[in-house]
Amino acid sequence: MKIALIGASGNVGRRIAAEALSRGHEVIAIARDASKIDAQPGVTAVQADLRDKTGIARAIEGADAVVLSVKFQDLDVEAMLDALKGAKRLLIVGGAASLYVAPGLQLIDTEGFPDFIKVEAEPARQALTRIGRKHDLDWTYLSPSVFFGPGERTGKFRLGRNELLSDAEGKSHISYEDYAIAMLDELERPQHSRQRFTVGY
Repeated sequence: MKIALIGASGNVGRRIAAEALSRGHEVIAIARDASKIDAQPGVTAVQADLRDKTGIARAIEGADAVVLSVKFQDLDVEAMLDALKGAKRLLIVGGAASLYVAPGLQLIDTEGFPDFIKVEAEPARQALTRIGRKHDLDWTYLSPSVFFGPGERTGKFRLGRNELLSDAEGKSHISYEDYAIAMLDELERPQHSRQRFTVGY
């Protein structure tokens, strides 16, 4: 498949690109600064900004799917949806804070949730709500676990829907590398069209 990856120069974007390439896909690597994209076979680097509707539409043209991996704090969701209206399918690197930890209680609303994380987490929650109302778009929103960072590519993890996943010791975590596997699995074999799901150990 031809995958347009917006935010390809970021930590998560790089892992998704690597996973896609390892599976034989072609990647259109889109970033605000294309010089940050490593030149390699199967990758076409494109410089474009989500605020440039025409540039983004041109960048994703012909792609079988679009993967969005950007910060929600800086994202104009309405403008983004307008720019990506030509996408055949949209997969979004989401946040963990909107996952439920108890009936009716999302992680972001728990006592003591850090304000410095809420600055990004609240826009991510609002984006999920808005995207969920976009009935003419085939979207999927993949939330990571709480601790989300570089690590091993194990291929051993669990999937969930809207509830936070934790391991036997109560830790909620997933590596960038295993998250990328879950994202590419969903891209290749869609199971969560117009849904949010999550991945964790």
